[in-house]
Amino acid sequence: MKRLVILTGAGMSAESGISTFRGSNGLWNNYPVEQIATPEGFAANPQLVLEFYNQRRRELLTVEPNEGHKGLVALEKYFDVHIITQNVDNLHERAGSTHVIHLHGELMKSCSVNNKEVPFDISPEHPDIHLGDKAPDGGQLRPFIVWFGEDVPKINEAISYVESSDILVVIGTSLNVYPAAGLLHYINIGQPVFLIDPNPVNTYRKDIHFIVKGASEGVKLLSGLLRSYH
Repeated sequence: MKRLVILTGAGMSAESGISTFRGSNGLWNNYPVEQIATPEGFAANPQLVLEFYNQRRRELLTVEPNEGHKGLVALEKYFDVHIITQNVDNLHERAGSTHVIHLHGELMKSCSVNNKEVPFDISPEHPDIHLGDKAPDGGQLRPFIVWFGEDVPKINEAISYVESSDILVVIGTSLNVYPAAGLLHYINIGQPVFLIDPNPVNTYRKDIHFIVKGASEGVKLLSGLLRSYH
């Protein structure tokens, strides 16, 4: 069974109603990155940062996986599928994907300010983190999110999967955010690469098969194209 590695970004979840961070209506237009997505921002105003992610978590609980997410699950019948996502939502898992690496953390998890390596699940019934909520080690709980300026602990695992892949698919990412964008450097010569996005994506690679569609329609078309690789 061939190994199919899929890198997903914000466009993967946009059809589900998840607010994107970039773009004309992106969250970064409403909130300066430095205030709500850096360790310094959290140190300066933890209440603001906690409430920002509380809102994102509440939003996530109101949406469902889209047909794109479900289509990737269906591919597991024919391929050894591994998803590397830049998204912090859990829609891949909720759709049924069994191998998911979150490069930028997970919205439905928290961790201690003293130890970012140990996550704690957040209950959908009690999705908010409050100032004063403590981890078992006594540290303030914070979102289990990789903020700007922090290390990306899963990147080496992601590189390993890309290096061992037979087919690479990129869905809904501008390929502007590193180190995730650098994963394309690790694919094998002559390896099939597909990129699904309704908008133009600038890339140095000339061997990419572009599918200029949204995630749901794009994954449907992809499934047909991949039949010859079963």
